Amino acid sequence: MELKKRVLVIFFILLACIVCDRITKNIAKQNLPQHETIRFLHDTVRLQYAENTGAFLSLGSDISEPARYIVFTLLVGVFLACLLIYLLMSKQLTRLQVSAMSLVLGGGFSNLIDRIANEGRVFDFMNVGIGQLRTGIFNVADMSITFGVLWFLFLTIKNRHKHEHPQEK
Repeated sequence: MELKKRVLVIFFILLACIVCDRITKNIAKQNLPQHETIRFLHDTVRLQYAENTGAFLSLGSDISEPARYIVFTLLVGVFLACLLIYLLMSKQLTRLQVSAMSLVLGGGFSNLIDRIANEGRVFDFMNVGIGQLRTGIFNVADMSITFGVLWFLFLTIKNRHKHEHPQEK
């Protein structure tokens, strides 16, 4: 994919992820009571206010504040900058792989914006599950990251299989 098209794909996906995440977080912050859970679809979907100082599933939230800043703000920022450079420069990535990784980039940047603006905290508000089997509390940026990673892995496995078995369709 030529660089101009690649930049446009990355930019629009990045912008869409950040805008959708920021809008949904603002709506949730303004409308969710802080100590209540709103339940939908027989408790399959829950909306609840949560501030996460850690990573996925609050991992790392118990480490010191300076260490959290280094890991979750500085190192994540460096990782996202490197990912952006890789997406712009890599000749091996297909358009779909660039799109998938742009979802990761967009979700990552939106959560990074939260951390910078909210003293290291990310705002989460969604939880899904059945009975005791539940996800952690997450946000739209987390969904973007998760979907982007899964999509990228699927595409990579599919491309690898196609190159290893060219006679199969």
